[in-house]
Amino acid sequence: MSGSTVRVGRYELMVDRLYDPEHHLWVLPVSDTRVRVGFDPLGVEVNGTLAQLVLAPLGTVVRRGEAFGSLEAAKFVGPLVAPVSGRVVAQNPVALSNPARIEQDPYGEGWLVELETTELPAERAYLLEGAERIALWFRERVEAYRREGVLAE
Repeated sequence: MSGSTVRVGRYELMVDRLYDPEHHLWVLPVSDTRVRVGFDPLGVEVNGTLAQLVLAPLGTVVRRGEAFGSLEAAKFVGPLVAPVSGRVVAQNPVALSNPARIEQDPYGEGWLVELETTELPAERAYLLEGAERIALWFRERVEAYRREGVLAE
């Protein structure tokens, strides 16, 4: 484990982010009122190969738990659920033009949207943070997905 990442099996997790344990999304504060959102490595894997990505238009206001876009992948078709409330202020043009970048670089070029938010302090309680807490949750999810046959051994 380094200062900025923690390894869980074959997965490397960035610990400078907050994680939505229900939807396998990360949230990275980029300013006092702006966050970037993307998939964690397990979310990428359980969705399968990504075919199409649609993101809410700039200016769209979403509440935590509402759709900020949709995804069509080999193992999942459905909404992308906002981990925090906010207004869409940026979409990732790289991910929109080439959804495979999400799989190849989920923490870098594969981010999804940026949200302008004032709700992060209140909604932080719904997200996981800290290397130990993130690693424990991730390890439990990997084990559960393996038991359920979602992940290969």
